[in-house]
Formats: sequence, C-alpha cells, structure tokens
Amino acid sequence: MNWQVFKTRALTALVFVVIMMGGLLWNEWSFFILFSIIHWGCWLEYQRLVKRIDPSYTQISSFHEYGFMLAGWSLMLYFAGDSYRLGNITLHVIGMYSCLVLAFALPLVEILFSKNFNLKHIGYSLAGVLYISLSWSLMISMRSKDGIWVAANAEHFNTGWILPLIIIFSIWINDTMAYITGSLIGKTPFSKISPKKTIEGTVGGAILCVIAMGTGAYFLRLPVTPVCIIAAIAAAVGTAGDLLESKLKRMANVKDSGHFMPGHGGFLDRFDSLLLATPAVWLYVMLVMK
Repeated sequence: MNWQVFKTRALTALVFVVIMMGGLLWNEWSFFILFSIIHWGCWLEYQRLVKRIDPSYTQISSFHEYGFMLAGWSLMLYFAGDSYRLGNITLHVIGMYSCLVLAFALPLVEILFSKNFNLKHIGYSLAGVLYISLSWSLMISMRSKDGIWVAANAEHFNTGWILPLIIIFSIWINDTMAYITGSLIGKTPFSKISPKKTIEGTVGGAILCVIAMGTGAYFLRLPVTPVCIIAAIAAAVGTAGDLLESKLKRMANVKDSGHFMPGHGGFLDRFDSLLLATPAVWLYVMLVMK
C-alpha cells in the first residue's frame, strides 16, 4: 500500500464529507449554494469531456459555453420554489425570467453571430442541461418541499432536508457495500464499461443498502417502506449513472473527469451516481408519495 496516497485520499475524503454535511444541513441557502457550486463544476468537466470526444466542440463561442451553463443554473433557480426568497422576490421568479431570456437569446446569438454554427454542438449542450442541470434542479425542488411525507405520519420531520439526505446516504452506502462485497466475493464482471464492477458486488451493495436504510428509517421513525424503495431506486439507477460517466470517460480517453479532489477525481466522478438517481427518485416521490 502507498501510505502517502492513502493519507491524501483519506484527508481529502474527510474534508469532502465535512463540507458536504455542512452544506446539506446548515440551512436551505447553504444547500442551494453547495449544489450551485457542484452544478458549475460538473458543467466545466462535462464540456471538457465533450471537447475530447468531439474536438469540433472546442469551436463553440464563449457565449455558447457559459450561456448554457447559466441557462442550466437558471433552471435551478426556477425549481427552487417560493421557499427561497431575496427580499420580496423568489428565486423561482428570477429563474423563470432568466430561462425565458436565455431561451430567446441563446439560439438567436448562435444563429446570427456564431462563426461555427452547428446543431450538433447545441445538442451536446442541451444534453448537458438534461444530464446535469435538470438533476440538480430536481434536488433543489425536493429540498424546498417541506411536509412531503405528511400523509405518512412524519409531520415532525423537516422532510425538505431529509429526502435529499436519504438519496445521498443511499448512494454512499451502496457504493461502499458494493466495493466491499465485490472485493470479498465478486467474480462475475458486471459490464465491459467498468471491468472492476462485479454482479455479486452490485447486487450485494444494493441489498445491503436497502437493509441499512430501512433499519435507519425504523429507528428514526421514518416510513420504512418508502425509504427502502428510495434506497433501491438510488442503488439501481445510481449504478447506471456511474456506468454512464465511465462510458463518457472512456470515449474521452481519460481516467478522471477532473482533479478537484486529490486522489478521488472530479465533480462528475463524485456525483455521477447522484445525477441519474435524483430524477428517478423525484419521479417516485411526485407520482407515488405525494
């Protein structure tokens, strides 16, 4: 074992957990700021990956590059709802007008002033909005919806912050248990995209994740069945998110999406599972639980 590498990874992970928990638990504004930073970090890495996959994407203008990032962040403002306020105006209203302005300005400027107008480039950027911005927008949406489990007799809990924590802890537990299980009994490769993943580790991680989250819900007096379902969704779809990001990195011929966490990679490396799990859980919450 390289102890220097181990110490670097351990220290980085500790700092990461402290910052994450502070942003998640302090208040709704720290939550919004945390995911805004994550949003911009993911976008920068996504665009770098796309530029390596398709070098023609390097020809996009700065207005295109940052305009789509801003449009995605405006979507986060829109989904923030009425619980986020700056004086008498809500982030929801700011986001709505920002989205309208950018929806008009981005294609207009691209068509009239871009020297390298290419529908393929717009497609890549729109894919980034769906892949990154929509996911974090729905995370903010869940954070702002207090009382979503009132019908499940959980009135005394601030479900606005509990729900995102359930998703995030489910992802963390699934990843940890999948690694441990795969290391102990894993033999059958799960996918060529990520050769280190095994079927035994993936299945074992998901089962142990559901058991751990269900047990925690029981002792915290949360509704056990919905928590177990959310954990199962997060584990299954989160694994797909990990494979998707691995596929992008393979296409770009890079090991890590970035280097903001020494020894751990970039923003996409840390949040790839959450990017797909969040919309899936949001759909379950909105269609079944509400």
